[in-house]
Amino acid sequence: MEKVFKLIDVKSIVTLVLTFVFSFLAIKGIITGSEFLTIFTTIIAFYFGVQYEKGLKNVRSDGHNDSK
Repeated sequence: MEKVFKLIDVKSIVTLVLTFVFSFLAIKGIITGSEFLTIFTTIIAFYFGVQYEKGLKNVRSDGHNDSK
């Protein structure tokens, strides 16, 4: 149940809503596939970049040295 709550945070909701909105706009032909790909890639890269940084902070706070 805790994993579900972690998935449902503001960033996740925004990411999902934006994905649905831009998918809808692309399907309706309001934006091109190329525009959709650019927007979607930016959103996903930001989302996963933030999640990666959050993971690094958790590792550092546990006392592990992640520098090599």
